[in-house]
Amino acid sequence: MPSVSKTIPALFNLTGKRALVTGSSRGLGLAFARALGGAGADVILNARDAGKAAQAAAVLQEDGISATVSAFDVADSAGVAAAVADIERDVGPIDILVNNAGIQHRAPLESFTDADWRRLMSINLDGVFVVSRAVVAGMIARRSGTIINIASVQSELARPSIAPYAASKGAIKMLTKAMAGDWGKYGIRVNAIGPGYFRTELNEALVNDKTFSEWLEKRTPLGRWGDPAELGGAVVFLASDAASFMTGQTIYIDGGITSVL
Repeated sequence: MPSVSKTIPALFNLTGKRALVTGSSRGLGLAFARALGGAGADVILNARDAGKAAQAAAVLQEDGISATVSAFDVADSAGVAAAVADIERDVGPIDILVNNAGIQHRAPLESFTDADWRRLMSINLDGVFVVSRAVVAGMIARRSGTIINIASVQSELARPSIAPYAASKGAIKMLTKAMAGDWGKYGIRVNAIGPGYFRTELNEALVNDKTFSEWLEKRTPLGRWGDPAELGGAVVFLASDAASFMTGQTIYIDGGITSVL
């Protein structure tokens, strides 16, 4: 429990903490890592492609952020367990886990193949369980830790052609609650962030689709796409002592899109 004598800025200080961010070689994952590193945490970037993760780490290091790399596939249980053991041995205990790795696959639900369904679920849902299970063992032993799962506005809202993705993100919202219930007795907090529509490489086709962008901007109370940097405050808050009595919650950073019809 944090000291009640801490000043407000001190509550958000992550100096001395280590944060593992999955799927963080680009996009929202890299933005999460940058924010945590900017608040003082030592960040461990993860991707399946070690080269891409190393390039991202070099960019953060140029900005004075302590960044290392751990390459593994979140859906590979044995690989995850080995990678987490290596991190805890060579880098140090993992204090913060951000489960960001995820994929999208758009197709009509009636023609979605078994293989595509299983691939999406293995990363978006199974991967959160697999990585959390590996990391939480050390957190339980230390009686402290913070897990932040990345949900989505699709945890609440569906759109045509992305039903499996919406199902995976709806499950993340409930898995977050269940993790909080199971692991709170060990001093571990588990929350989620639900991003709306952000300008990233993965959304480039949608950003460049004039019809979709116009619809989205009209649908969103703030009238625009989000910038990945705008997620930084939420991830730092949830990782820090400022959120010491908060667990099992999902915060939507979406320009208001989940609040209106």
